[in-house]
Amino acid sequence: MRVFVTGGTGLIGSAVVAELLGSGHTVLALARSDASARAVEAAGAEPFRGSLADLDILRAGVARTDGVIHLAFANDFSSSEALAKGIAEEAAALEAIGEQLVGSDRPFVIASGTPFVPGRVSVETDPVPTDGPVGGRGRAAMAVLALASRGVRSAAVRLPRTVHNQGRGGFAGLLTDIARRTGVSGFPGDGAQRWPAVHALDAAVLFRLALEQAEAGTSWHAVADEGDQVRDIAVVIGRRLGLPVESVPLETYGPLGPIFATDQPASSVHTRQTLGWEPKHCSLLQDLENIEP
Repeated sequence: MRVFVTGGTGLIGSAVVAELLGSGHTVLALARSDASARAVEAAGAEPFRGSLADLDILRAGVARTDGVIHLAFANDFSSSEALAKGIAEEAAALEAIGEQLVGSDRPFVIASGTPFVPGRVSVETDPVPTDGPVGGRGRAAMAVLALASRGVRSAAVRLPRTVHNQGRGGFAGLLTDIARRTGVSGFPGDGAQRWPAVHALDAAVLFRLALEQAEAGTSWHAVADEGDQVRDIAVVIGRRLGLPVESVPLETYGPLGPIFATDQPASSVHTRQTLGWEPKHCSLLQDLENIEP
């Protein structure tokens, strides 16, 4: 299958591109800079110059391929306004890609997020939130899944709070960055809230399986660790960086503060049983030992 991939040079995207190529697929990867284009070529894929905001470019990429995996996102969490801008940009891109795929029965796999359910572990049938700081991403994901009724084999791979590789990535990576900047390895509240996690190389396998096998309109959980306490994550970060570990104000985390403070464990039992996915790489707490002092 020839696959159009957005976000193909990021921590997750580079793993997905390698997984696709290693499984016999070919890849056309969106590249917004010369450096990204060189990285795509070095990985063995074909670069396609443009950005997530270039809707005509996105449509052209879809027209040249047999399916789409969408991973690109602005990842600017510096303010509520920046986050809202990134969400709006992604929603417009998903709509453009989806409309191009209508009636084709081609796969369209997007990255979404595991939901939180008060009092229990979330599962694949739970709805994603459509309000709050990232509610717009939930609404966009639901619109993509609704394309199943219009001849698109749409599916969502729901990623946990941390997708990690070599001690980097996800919410744990943000905690590390903030610790380096502030001199404190902090956690919100009492730190007992749980965050699920997965290694990027394991997540990449699930994206491929969803592309190849997932039925239209379905959601899947890329969860290896159901939930590590944030305090335990901060302890490892503090030890690796030689910094004190303590609770810090919610405002430390900007617009993501309410999400950081939420207990949000997630299960992947259905995903494993149905698609035959089985995580094989190290856990988050083990991977954080790779953080450089």
